[in-house]
Amino acid sequence: MEENKGNTQESVKEVNGNVKEETRDVGNKKPQHNNNNRSNNNQNRNKNNNNQNRNKGGKGRRRQATPVDENLRKFVGLNAEIHKQRLNPHYKLDLNSKDKIRITPLGGLGEIGGNITVFETQNEAILVDVGMSFPDEDMHGVDILVPDFTYIREIKDKIKAVIITHSHEDHIGAMPYLFKEMQFPIYASPLPLAMIGNKFDEHHIKEARRHFNPIEKRKIYEIGNDFKIEWMHMTHSILDSSSLAITTDAGTIIHTGDFKIDHTPIDGYTADLHRLAYYGDKGVLCLLSDSTNSYNALPTPSELSVAPALDRVFAKAEGRVILSTFSSNIHRVFQAIQYGVKHGRKVAVIGRSMERNIEIAMQYDYIKLPKNIFVEPDQIAHMSDKDVLIVTTGSQGEPSSALFRMSIGEHRHVKIKPSDLIVLSSRAIPGNEGSISGMLNHLQRAGATISREKDIHVSGHASIEEQKLMLRLVNPKFFLPVHGEYNHVMRHSETAVLCGVPERNIYIMNDGDTIEVAPKYMRKVKSVRTGKTYIDNQNNHKIDDDIVIDRQKLASDGIVMIVAQVDGQHSKMLSKPLVTTFGLVADKQDKYFAKEIEDVLEHFLINIKEGLIDNQRALENDLRQVVRKHIYRKMKKYPLIVPHVFVQ
Repeated sequence: MEENKGNTQESVKEVNGNVKEETRDVGNKKPQHNNNNRSNNNQNRNKNNNNQNRNKGGKGRRRQATPVDENLRKFVGLNAEIHKQRLNPHYKLDLNSKDKIRITPLGGLGEIGGNITVFETQNEAILVDVGMSFPDEDMHGVDILVPDFTYIREIKDKIKAVIITHSHEDHIGAMPYLFKEMQFPIYASPLPLAMIGNKFDEHHIKEARRHFNPIEKRKIYEIGNDFKIEWMHMTHSILDSSSLAITTDAGTIIHTGDFKIDHTPIDGYTADLHRLAYYGDKGVLCLLSDSTNSYNALPTPSELSVAPALDRVFAKAEGRVILSTFSSNIHRVFQAIQYGVKHGRKVAVIGRSMERNIEIAMQYDYIKLPKNIFVEPDQIAHMSDKDVLIVTTGSQGEPSSALFRMSIGEHRHVKIKPSDLIVLSSRAIPGNEGSISGMLNHLQRAGATISREKDIHVSGHASIEEQKLMLRLVNPKFFLPVHGEYNHVMRHSETAVLCGVPERNIYIMNDGDTIEVAPKYMRKVKSVRTGKTYIDNQNNHKIDDDIVIDRQKLASDGIVMIVAQVDGQHSKMLSKPLVTTFGLVADKQDKYFAKEIEDVLEHFLINIKEGLIDNQRALENDLRQVVRKHIYRKMKKYPLIVPHVFVQ
């Protein structure tokens, strides 16, 4: 800066001097000085240019480069190499290995629920979870759906164990139906085994409890010769959930199960991120991760965040509080009971699954509550309304649930009153919105108030940011998004690409796809049979597919029954046929429709094939086709047609 100041002052002096000299010359006007003047002017211009160049150089000239410390440069390169190896899982896997593992989901993709996956080496296999799902509205008389076990039957001699991540119904609900047919060792933490044991008791297969193998988290268990499995604690909307590290000769596979990252869980047992990071640092071949909440950009709130809303509900309530949530969400129920007791209420637990789950959680010390806070349902009628908290099932509007029966006035112990406050602490499972709305209508007609607190429920599944954390901790070479409909797993795959997983290393699976994973590649090798088995919960028996199809047809298109007596010798009707319909034509049109069918039958008999009259089964099949075509031409319907032709 001082050098620049000096140059500037010197330039100003020289310029001023030159201007004075030029002025004097012009005033004298002596021709003999012209050449000198021109020379002086040139010199002055040169000086000015030089001065300007010096000025420019003083302000903006290029500085000399800062010396490079080659030792620092070396460590930049070393750290870049460390980052490359840390973030690139290819460096951590044995690319010379010829081993491989096959992964086949038999449920849980293209749907919410029904989770079951086969992990299979050349000689052995394991099942991860055996869950159920719920039927669509057109599956009449069906209570639950369990996976098709055809592929499991095919490889049952290879299966060494069933591995359970947690005890939600969509992960353990189909266990009794599998174990009635096939039995394998079951490995799980205590709560899932206790809940599976209850299911076995209900299905009268108590002897299946001998297959239980309780596990200790953070301990590696050798399953058969090909699998080493570690359970890592995970936070979710049910207690005692786990992620799995499945190690084979091909590499380690991380299966997250259902999860969210809750830093302040009710029991203080946070997700075991340290163990996930440990495996991520060692090198993970493949990650299977929960996709349920893959569109939620905001972090999933902690279960603890529900507490203030529950406190407000009980503080304001003047009559009975009837709280309904998922029976498996023990921590939600635990908090509700705590705040109910805080505000001087006794607790009545209503609903078989709710009673059973709270009992198990208390028996095994997952939660601790004094027994004197509970009352029996038949005591409620003799208590003051402001002293009662009812915890019940039915948050999804299930017709057989306790809350639904209360809403329509059919519950034995609880009749809805105008002073009742109804709290639904759950979100609607896709497809259940209509059932929930109908139940709320019944409750409000009975005069009850519905709580509108927004913070009364939080999800148990990871949002985008938690999915990113899982991907970064595990840092897998290959990625298979699971647990969700197609749009959920597709969105999850996009998140994985943002987190550094190459798109070519991601596969969007469908149920039945067998994906072969090796250190060098991942590819689909075949498809196996999958599907659903329909179950009637009244007797816990399977409903055959054709029965469900017939019910759907009856519901959508109706039924036509035809009883006719035919003279076999002359192929003529002996009397008018008896035609009965349900769900096809209005009662007042029955006579006209019966006349139409009589005409169709007469025309059929006139043009009957030779010899057909003697084959009753073939005769009825042909008549069914003719009547079906006629009805479709007239009504654009395909009803169930039941002909009975008696040939005499």
